[in-house]
Formats: sequence, structure tokens, C-alpha cells
Amino acid sequence: MNSTPNHHTVEKIGGTTMSRVNELRDTLLIGSRSGADLYNRIFVVSAFGGITDLLLEHKKSGESGVYASFAQSDSGYGWHDALDRVETRMIAAHNKVLDHPADIESADTFVRERILGARNCLIDLQRLCSYGHFRLSQHMLQIRELLSGLGESHSAYATTLMLRRAGVTARFVDLSGWRDEGEVSLDERIQGAMNGVDPASEMPVVTGYAQCAEGLMHEFDRGYSEVTFSRLAALTGAREAIIHKEFHLSSADPNLVGPDAVRKLGRTNYDVADQLSNLGMEAIHPKAAKTLRQSGVPLRVTNAFEPEDPGTLIDDQPAEEAAVEIVTGLDLFAFELFEQDMVGVKGYDAAIIDTLTRHSVRIVSKVSNANTITHYVDSSLKVLRRVEKDLAEKYPSAEISSRAISMVAAVGRDMDGLSVLSRGLNALAENGLEAIGATQGPRQVDVQFIVERDEMKPVIRSLHGALVQGDRKTSRRAA
Repeated sequence: MNSTPNHHTVEKIGGTTMSRVNELRDTLLIGSRSGADLYNRIFVVSAFGGITDLLLEHKKSGESGVYASFAQSDSGYGWHDALDRVETRMIAAHNKVLDHPADIESADTFVRERILGARNCLIDLQRLCSYGHFRLSQHMLQIRELLSGLGESHSAYATTLMLRRAGVTARFVDLSGWRDEGEVSLDERIQGAMNGVDPASEMPVVTGYAQCAEGLMHEFDRGYSEVTFSRLAALTGAREAIIHKEFHLSSADPNLVGPDAVRKLGRTNYDVADQLSNLGMEAIHPKAAKTLRQSGVPLRVTNAFEPEDPGTLIDDQPAEEAAVEIVTGLDLFAFELFEQDMVGVKGYDAAIIDTLTRHSVRIVSKVSNANTITHYVDSSLKVLRRVEKDLAEKYPSAEISSRAISMVAAVGRDMDGLSVLSRGLNALAENGLEAIGATQGPRQVDVQFIVERDEMKPVIRSLHGALVQGDRKTSRRAA
């Protein structure tokens, strides 16, 4: 890649935002820019909103997409209907953002060729695995990767067509490995695709999925696009990595506390980003943040539809003064094991963690005392019942239970000396609310309040009012 070091940016557009990419053409992508001002920007794109859900499974409801339908099919072809739905939705998606009939026809052809290729691949694999020597289960990860790549390739191709029609020298950079032979590492995939690309004179539109020997979905599953984005920024020596969202990174959800009450962060650090990720409010995937941090590339999170606003800068700098920056919450389960004879006996915690890990249960936090260990986990009750069964066999005299709760956390780069725990509990009491539990670590970067699930929203409002709106330091800093 030929470019001036540390002069270009690498910018990521998420799926929901991509569905309005035609609006971004007139603001973020082009807007008032012309000539050289259009370039030195590399865009990494996700699939159009909802497409990956149809290709894999719905991220929230779990409703089967092509992948889940294929995995659940012994020898039938029910997954064909799911793939047909993907084709229909893809064509509808690019029809919303493309204007010229020639571009629409080109995008239609692109979709049909990719869908046909994927269909033939799955048919051949299903036929092969009908023989006893081959096991479909050994190929499911590759199938998941193949299907995922369809979404990003489609959105990147359609966006490239749209930009070219508007007079931009745009280049479609496909990292999906479609019909490529041989295996390459992620770095080799990116470097090979970017070889000969000059961001100073053209606008690369890069797929968020990258096929590589490591298998991004094995470790990151649907967080792969941010991993691709961060690695691309690091390898090309980007001046800055930018994530464009539909909202600003703010002190709370404006729909909960009111748009006039929230504060745009303006600046925070990777430590806070990690805490937010743990709470399900991902500014960026933790592994992607690590790549940027170690490469010295600062991250900026912006509102895609307010391109003149600088957004929030995330780097490794400490706070200038103590403040609560964000109040956010997450629905969880409190998974509790009580054993009267636990005192002084080793192994209980390790056994619980091993079982939770084996069932792919994500641990957000935990507390323990002499005879009780409670893990706050992000999971379904169905999965936790299996965990309970396994641990009951190992510890037959233990009392094991799962309880629906919510965790609300106050997070900041430095909250030392702010008495966040006591002030937060007082604020809840003043509003007729109560915490089931509350914890604060010695590092003073987050304080967690455990509350009844139906009280999460009023708790967020109460804590935000007391710790952010009522904190003059925070207000001055964010102004």
C-alpha cells in the first residue's frame, strides 16, 4: 500500500448505519468534500442491517438463519428457504441505496452469483457428509465463516458502486477469500489485498469479514469486523481509527434519562472501553482495542450522521480529574452456589468456572464469602439449568440457584475520592429504590449495583442524576 505514514484514517461503519449509507454519501463519505479531500480514508463496512442475522441466527432472539437451519438439518433442504430469504433481503437492501439501473443490475448479479456459489457449496458438503467417513460437525465453523463473508462482500460492493456513480474513485477490497486457493494469515490477507492500493488517490471500501488461517469466528464470532478494522489500522499505520455509530458515546442512554440530561463523553480511555464491553455496551471489541492500544493508534467514536462533530476520542491517557463518565446497565442472572462445608476447602470456584466455561456462559462479575460464591452471568436460564445439573452431581449437598437480576454500573477513568458507592446507594434510597448488592474494586474505575430486573431503568436514571448531572466536575469537563 502506498500512502503517507500516519496521514490516513481507517473508519468502520456498522450494520444498522450501513442501511442508511445513501444518506452517508451526502454527509460523511462525500458531503462538501472534493478532490484530494475525499481521500486518505479507508472504510471498513459491516453487512447491511439484519443480513448477518439471516445468514447465521438472530443475535437477540436466536431465530434460525441459514447457518442454524443447515446445522439442524440431517439430510433435508429446509435451509434453502433461508438462503432464498437472504437473497431477497440483500437485493432489497441495495435497492434502497442505489439509484442507477446499471448499478442495481450489477449488484443483483453479484448477489445471485455469491448466493448460488454458497448454495452449491452447502449441497456438495451435505452430499459428501452423507458418507460415514465424513462428519458435518467438523466443517461447521468453515460454513459459518463462508456465510458471514457474504454479507460484508455485498455491502462493500454496493457501496463501491454508489460512490463511483457519485464521482469518487472507490475500490472494492474483498477480504472474504471468495474462491481463493490456499491459506493465509490475517495479516497476509490484509497486506495482500491492500498491495497497490493508494488511499491518497482512491477510497478503499473493505469487507469487515476477512478469511484467514486463524479463523476469526473461532475466537471472535460476530465481533470479527472490529478485529479486521483494528488490524487494518495497525498494519497500515493509520493516523486514527474511527468507528461511526448512529449515536454519540454518552453518559447514559438518552432514551432513558432524556437527551438534555446526557453528556457526550468527548474523551475517555481504553480502560473505560473495556469496562463498557464487559457490560455489553461495546464501544469496540476488547481484542480490537488491544491491537489499537499496542499499535499506538487512537480510536474515535462518532455519530455518523453528525460528521462535523469530533465525537469521543479513546486513547491511553488518564483523566485530568476524577469523574463518573457513564452509567449503564445489563440484564443478567445471579448464579449462586451455597455450600455450608465450603469454608477452608479449595476447588469450588475452579469447578464452577470450569463448568460455566464448558457451557459457554459469559461471566461479567462475581462475589463470594465463606460459604457462597455468586457469579453474575450473561446467559439464558435454559443454559444455566444445565450448569446447575452438572454442579449438583459434583456437589450434591450444595444449594444451587439462578435469579434474574440487573447490573447497573457507574464507570469512569478515575473515580477516586468521589464516594460513588455511598452516594449511589443514597440516591437509590432517596428515590425509593434498593440495591440487592453493590461492589467497588480498589482501582476506582467502576462501581456495580445489583438490582431487581424491573428496576434497572429507574436505577440508571437515579444514579445518572446523582453521579453525572449532580457532579459539577463532570458537567464542566464534558461541556
